[in-house]
Amino acid sequence: MTVTDHAPSDAQRARLAYRRKQSVQSVVIGAVSTAVAGVLLVLLVTGSPGWPRVKQSFLDPQVALDSLPSILSGLWLNIQLLVVCAFGALVLGLLIAVLRTTRGAVLFPLRALATAYTYTLRGMPLIIGLYLLTFGVPGLRLQGTPSVLVLGAIALIITYAGYLAEVFRAGIESIHPSQWSAARSLGLTYRQTMRHVVLPQAVRRVAPPLLNDMVALQKDVGLVSVAGLVDAVRAAQIATADAFNFTPYVVAAVLFVLLAIPLIAVTDLVTLRAARRQNAGGR
Repeated sequence: MTVTDHAPSDAQRARLAYRRKQSVQSVVIGAVSTAVAGVLLVLLVTGSPGWPRVKQSFLDPQVALDSLPSILSGLWLNIQLLVVCAFGALVLGLLIAVLRTTRGAVLFPLRALATAYTYTLRGMPLIIGLYLLTFGVPGLRLQGTPSVLVLGAIALIITYAGYLAEVFRAGIESIHPSQWSAARSLGLTYRQTMRHVVLPQAVRRVAPPLLNDMVALQKDVGLVSVAGLVDAVRAAQIATADAFNFTPYVVAAVLFVLLAIPLIAVTDLVTLRAARRQNAGGR
């Protein structure tokens, strides 16, 4: 048996050509409309009566250059906190989710404790948790009290673990009960079933919301500045007080956006792949 090349018909070639033409037109129209909207926005802002004063107060190039080194130094602290807190929150959140999905009456206290944890930490504002740990714990004057940096990281970890625990729990509970039954029928224990069957699928399903929470954490690490730590936000605040100019805040904002762009791009890519896999009927 030989395989012959398929030659598209004239009607199919016409349809493909029409679709390509429509795609090009859509791109061109979108680019033109975006450019027009951008130009109108720029004209609106720069033509306002207070624009010269706003430009001087928020977009001073010399102040930006002077404050950039200290803000970059503080941003390195934010990056370190992001890595440590992301890992800690993922591990603790997964542990809490597993505790909430345990079965058996004897484990009810653990489920109740995990439920109370998620309800409390998700309901309490992060900044209040930072105040309580970074100011309240040192105020106890206990021997061996961690540094403010460690306490700030703990506040971020335990707060975000409450959110991530619910994401993990949703993924675990989305696995069909038949897979639990099949794994147990093969002789796997509950722990083996959770580790080898349930968690791999659950984590893959909830990867997009997990990454979205990581993007949110990347921004919230800047809140450690309320405890006096010299991160990018605190460095911008100090530079603003020295120069009597708000440009350092704009510099810090730009750096945070640049830091978030790769993670946001990965999140969008994972979300797109998950949607395609779901539409294709995959798991």
